[in-house]
Amino acid sequence: MIDLNADLGEGFGRWTLTDDEALLSVITSANVACGFHAGDPSVMRRVCDLAAERGVRIGAQVSYRDLAGFGRRAMDVPADELAAELAYQIGALRVFAEAAGAEVAYVKPHGALYNRTVHDAEQAAAVVAGVRLAGGSLPVLGLPGSQLLAAAEDAGLTAVPEAFADRSYTAEGTLVSRREANAVVTDEDAVVRRALAFGVDGAIEAVDGTTVTVAARSLCVHGDTPGAARMAARVREALEKAGVEVGAFA
Repeated sequence: MIDLNADLGEGFGRWTLTDDEALLSVITSANVACGFHAGDPSVMRRVCDLAAERGVRIGAQVSYRDLAGFGRRAMDVPADELAAELAYQIGALRVFAEAAGAEVAYVKPHGALYNRTVHDAEQAAAVVAGVRLAGGSLPVLGLPGSQLLAAAEDAGLTAVPEAFADRSYTAEGTLVSRREANAVVTDEDAVVRRALAFGVDGAIEAVDGTTVTVAARSLCVHGDTPGAARMAARVREALEKAGVEVGAFA
């Protein structure tokens, strides 16, 4: 079984980016922006209400405080401050999830924070500290082999490895920087093929042509990728036709 997740609620005020309603008819886990890279109280509440109605698990997509840069700019935030800011984001989303009759079921860092915690043990530990500060023992979603998942395991949290159907990989199993060409895969057929490679074979072809093993429990299709909802629907259909059960990990 594999989970299918997407980033939702990536709007603010009158500005919208993700097709939340369409994606929530396909995915099993929703990474909801918590206000620091995107999202505002109205957006968070609406997405939580829709997710609860459709039985989709709600996850807190936490970020550096970077609305202008959509959370994709490198930042140096002291560990204690970062932990507090992440707990704040989780707590804010929890209010709306519980009001909808659901709960925050997991945590996933966004953008620059996600990539930073692949190699930075201090920032990874700060993310885990923020999860623990927010209360409970929420699972943490991250890149296989990352410092983040190692820190989560050390803290007794469930570490959930994920793969990206619409992102290119290096030979080391990390994501190609968005600053480089072809970092994001937008061709639907290619995304479906890659999803099947993850779901059936547990491997993907890196940009240099080598094969990278990726043992993932969750598969991400970015909500801001053009045609994301249609793409996610095709991915789910292809996985199920291949005999892969699609269901939430949390």
